[in-house]
Amino acid sequence: MRHENQPVYMIGVAAQLCNVHPQTLRQYERLGLVVPSRVGAKNRLYSEFDILRVRRIQRLTQELGVNLAGVEIILRLLDDMEEMRQDMETQMNDYVAEAERRIVSMMENKNIPMRKDESLLPVPNIQIRKTSSL
Repeated sequence: MRHENQPVYMIGVAAQLCNVHPQTLRQYERLGLVVPSRVGAKNRLYSEFDILRVRRIQRLTQELGVNLAGVEIILRLLDDMEEMRQDMETQMNDYVAEAERRIVSMMENKNIPMRKDESLLPVPNIQIRKTSSL
């Protein structure tokens, strides 16, 4: 099974998958909108993530009428939001683990009066959406 970030597609295949000209992919790379992996000095390899990103760029420019400068800002904001989502999820998992550790520690002390038949710290089941539809 391939990983989403594993570079596998040569520029011609990537262009075909995205229904764009290879020169368009080169332009997106020059602008920093897509950063394919390099094999040697010349060959670019695109991953599934890169393909999805190019399709997102195409949707923004063709369907929504956003220029490439706007696309750059939108993609940067979406990347920042994803990074913050991952950070929040990590912090929440760390919080839950620390709370559980403290609860177990408290319950080991037999002199502390507390109910042992229900959860001391109910943690809501938060479902964080992974990506936007853009």
